[in-house]
Amino acid sequence: MRRETNKSVTAEKLQAACEALLNAADHPDEVTVRSIARRAGAAVSAVSYHFGSVEQLIFSVAERVYMKLNAERLAMLQAAVQRAHPAPASIEDLIVAMVGPSIRWSLDRASSYNVLRHMTNLAQSSEHPEIFRPMIEDIDHHRVFIPHFRTIAPWLSDVDIGFRISCLLGVRSQMTRNRRRTDELTSHALNLDDPLIVLEQVVAATTPMFTTPPSTNSNVVPNSSRR
Repeated sequence: MRRETNKSVTAEKLQAACEALLNAADHPDEVTVRSIARRAGAAVSAVSYHFGSVEQLIFSVAERVYMKLNAERLAMLQAAVQRAHPAPASIEDLIVAMVGPSIRWSLDRASSYNVLRHMTNLAQSSEHPEIFRPMIEDIDHHRVFIPHFRTIAPWLSDVDIGFRISCLLGVRSQMTRNRRRTDELTSHALNLDDPLIVLEQVVAATTPMFTTPPSTNSNVVPNSSRR
């Protein structure tokens, strides 16, 4: 029992050390097995013993951070639903619940959002991208929003809603990864370091995707999913 306890304590120290180093790093290559072990007060061999490789350790850390982010997202969704009951949750609250945590975390130096940034970059350059695929390809926490958006926009199919959610996530990624471009396009008129301002603009820009019914004279080709 003591041996198992020591094993779990060492693994936890390695994860905590890795998370702290990733948060402070400008590039994931700065975080090495040696630097993690040194910060954790563990032997260099402990990383491979507990996790198999430094990439698998980074994945485990990113997964832990991602679970916290998604827990916040789903808690906000549940709060929005309860607040509006028995009416549907407002479209503004749904959008903020879906993309708000990522945007806020990305602007908060005290958060662990840098871990997710580095994991994304590492997944693109890794010789073993399959390590990161379970998280990169996970969409279950996004699917949860589909029935709520459909309640507000019943004229849209699940396919339509899914496409719009993908567009919304693209806007979120622009805000979390390339705000400099947005800053240039808006002539530096917005304080993009303020999450409230950013979310206000995102909501204003994306709400019509879910609230504007198609025109009866629209030339858009009907979605095959509705036939």
